[in-house]
Amino acid sequence: MARYTGPKSKIARKFREPIFGPDKALEKKNYPPGMHGTSKRRNKQSEYALQLMEKQKAKYTYGLLERQFARLFDKASRKEGVTGELLLKYLEARLDNTVFRLGIAPTRAAARQLVSHRHIVVNDQVVNIPSYELRPGDIVQVRERSQSLEAITESLSVPRAGRYNWLEWDEKSLSGKFLNFPDRDQIPENIKEQLIVELYSK
Repeated sequence: MARYTGPKSKIARKFREPIFGPDKALEKKNYPPGMHGTSKRRNKQSEYALQLMEKQKAKYTYGLLERQFARLFDKASRKEGVTGELLLKYLEARLDNTVFRLGIAPTRAAARQLVSHRHIVVNDQVVNIPSYELRPGDIVQVRERSQSLEAITESLSVPRAGRYNWLEWDEKSLSGKFLNFPDRDQIPENIKEQLIVELYSK
């Protein structure tokens, strides 16, 4: 399964945002990596550079490589509606992202691993494809024999600041329901999707 496995703090510093979660390195050095990190010259970026940065930020945030991301954008561009918003909705509907949002895993990378290792079921069927697209009404649940896994119990023990309106969580059965695709204002990620649309429109 292709995924980014490089240094995460470096990427977070590049975008000046904790896109992989809390990061002490980013807190200490909130400027881009490299010998010219604090230079004011680096603030002058072309329109293309800004658009490319936004696409890269979205890819790293949701854990997709270029081909997967381009395929999802193409799907969004073929549908009626605002392309950028549809792209984010499809990203949020991925199984690995939903496992993360439900609190079953502390990060998207950990959620991807849980799915790949067959710890998650969708509508009572084991699904080991992180990119599996959920539909409204789908039930995502921790597999019965995996419910005592330390990684899962630890993640679920951490109180979440707020649940998400498009998801419903049942603590007793360790299952969540994907109610619908979220509206743009419900998605907390700091992504300027219009810049991504402009980049692919060139």
